[in-house]
Amino acid sequence: MKDRTEAKSRARELVSRMTLEEKASQLKYDAPAIERLGIPAYNWWNEVLHGVARAGTATVFPQAIGLAAMFDEELQERIASVISDEARAKYNGQSSHGDRDIYKGLTVWSPNINIFRDPRWGRGHETYGEDPYLTARLGVRFIHGLQGSGKYLKVAACSKHFAVHSGPEALRHEFDARANAKDLNETYLPAFRATVQEGEVESVMGAYNRVNGEPACGSRTLLQETLRGKWGFQGHVVSDCWAIRDFHVNHKVTSTAPESAALALKNGCDLNCGNTYLHILEALQEGLISEEDITTACERLFTTRFMLGLFDSDCEYNRIPVTDNDTDEHAALALEAAEKSMVLLENDGLLPLDAGSIKTIAVIGPNADSIAALEGNYNGTSSRYVTFLQGLRSYCEKHGIRVLYSLGCHLFKDRTSNLAQADDRLAEAAMYAEIADVTIACVGLDAGLEGEEGDTGNEYFSGDKKDLNVPESQRRLMSVLEKSAKKLVTVIAAGSSLNVSGGNAKVFAWYPGQAGGTALAGLLFGEKNFSGHLPLTFYQDVNDLPPFEDYSMKNRTYRYFSGKPLYPFGYGLSYTNYVVTGASLEGNAVTAEVTNSGHIAGDALIQVYVACDSPFAPLHPRLCGFRRVSLDPGQRKSVSVDLDPLTDTVVTDTGDEQKTASYTLYVGFCQPDEQSVSMTGSTPYVIKQTKV
Repeated sequence: MKDRTEAKSRARELVSRMTLEEKASQLKYDAPAIERLGIPAYNWWNEVLHGVARAGTATVFPQAIGLAAMFDEELQERIASVISDEARAKYNGQSSHGDRDIYKGLTVWSPNINIFRDPRWGRGHETYGEDPYLTARLGVRFIHGLQGSGKYLKVAACSKHFAVHSGPEALRHEFDARANAKDLNETYLPAFRATVQEGEVESVMGAYNRVNGEPACGSRTLLQETLRGKWGFQGHVVSDCWAIRDFHVNHKVTSTAPESAALALKNGCDLNCGNTYLHILEALQEGLISEEDITTACERLFTTRFMLGLFDSDCEYNRIPVTDNDTDEHAALALEAAEKSMVLLENDGLLPLDAGSIKTIAVIGPNADSIAALEGNYNGTSSRYVTFLQGLRSYCEKHGIRVLYSLGCHLFKDRTSNLAQADDRLAEAAMYAEIADVTIACVGLDAGLEGEEGDTGNEYFSGDKKDLNVPESQRRLMSVLEKSAKKLVTVIAAGSSLNVSGGNAKVFAWYPGQAGGTALAGLLFGEKNFSGHLPLTFYQDVNDLPPFEDYSMKNRTYRYFSGKPLYPFGYGLSYTNYVVTGASLEGNAVTAEVTNSGHIAGDALIQVYVACDSPFAPLHPRLCGFRRVSLDPGQRKSVSVDLDPLTDTVVTDTGDEQKTASYTLYVGFCQPDEQSVSMTGSTPYVIKQTKV
């Protein structure tokens, strides 16, 4: 039930009938049954980052960073609603068979709204990119879609990882992220505040690291003063997994497990993902906590369970059947998302490909026929995977085009067969590229090369990247293809900034989900138009950036980067041209006159940036509004773009918000900087605003 008052009352009554030991037992993620009170076992740990994860068959949407590249709030919410439908369908079916295991509950630990501040961070592809406003908007809409609008919560969403968390993965269990007041309140906290106050997210997960000396999962500053105090958060807080153990094992802020449990519980961490709360009763015996502390946490957790309708037969979501999982309609939405997420980075006119003039294409590369290149991490298992090779072959067969395929090289090793010499597939790649009319190189990474520390056995263990290059094996492949191919299209599957040379055209596909191959084929051959845009800056080299461990925003992200990027934030090409012929500010929205001046239909992404007249403004104009609009050739539309309520606000060095007397808005299809304008051929419309 969305009525928290009633849910709290019922939780309080139920918890009052528990023994001390029973209350303590419910504070772990794998909460046992209390049969005498009719309480079934419940596992709080579930993941739905871009589809129901790790629990069998489900629709796999593009990885979170790909969803961000759509810049589409409405579609974001529709996708989240489908994900929560599938989570309920699977929960209803599995729990009816007594399966209450991990990854099968209704408390879902998504979205990840950390700021992707450094391209080396392996988990960056779990986020919505580097911009606080974009992250906030997409995070709020994802939460709305997950939690639903019914009498009960459809699922309980979770904003993570609170806060100031974005690597290095190898150090996360001991690292102290130092952030000044301006960076905290301008960059690291706004998305969390939005998801709490506007999104009404039901839970918040703490981070592994310390923040300015305090462990995030036991931080009085973050959990008590900010989250519950300033922001009025009413839900429950969960630790990251085994993060409370780090208090005494790695951070050394406590000496024993009972002390760590007490520090977390006293500061408002209600649920332990891990086992340190097994020491809760020892902490009580040592006088470190009170029974009231245990009771408060337990009541918060059962409030969430009541809001989910887990003790009510009339919950509307109990009626969602198992057949509402993995449907044709959901698959169609996954395809739409994949099509709208891919970004056209370069095109010398080769694209769109003309099926009528091509007899043979070569599809080459370690990601060409790779399911892992579709999935990203925290993924489910699709019954409908279409790899890039499969999607292209299916399209080409319908048009009488011969497809030649070569792996080309291993994803990162120097040979594909242990008994072979190094570069054992390069000759095959070269011979196919030489005879094909067009070669499509499918390169990049997968979640085995960039991801979470220790999560799935990442090649470099920590999951972080050392540089912005693809592995050496793929660089040698690209060198061969540049020499051998008549025409070369480079398709990059990855979740972060990469600098890949070569090609007449270049596409960034992210980890596009189950329909990635179908989407790619439709886009390359012009059945669909590219409309994705970069939700993060692509840099030339990591040497252009500060040290990875430095959490200052100086020289980071498009707002503060002082160098020349490879591709700017907000950048993305199309097969057509869009023009803003006029724009005006009306209240808290910009009305823009937008025209498709080309010959192909497409989706224009209107981007609004603001430059405040203040010494506290970021180095460059920041995003304050965006909206997609579909336009036929020659069509003109008047489009209203809602603006950030804080458009005319800056954050001072003390972390306070300050209104500005004047500011300038830039309304267009890219950032207003010289490089973005040059690369897109589009100049934003300018609105100067001065308060009287």
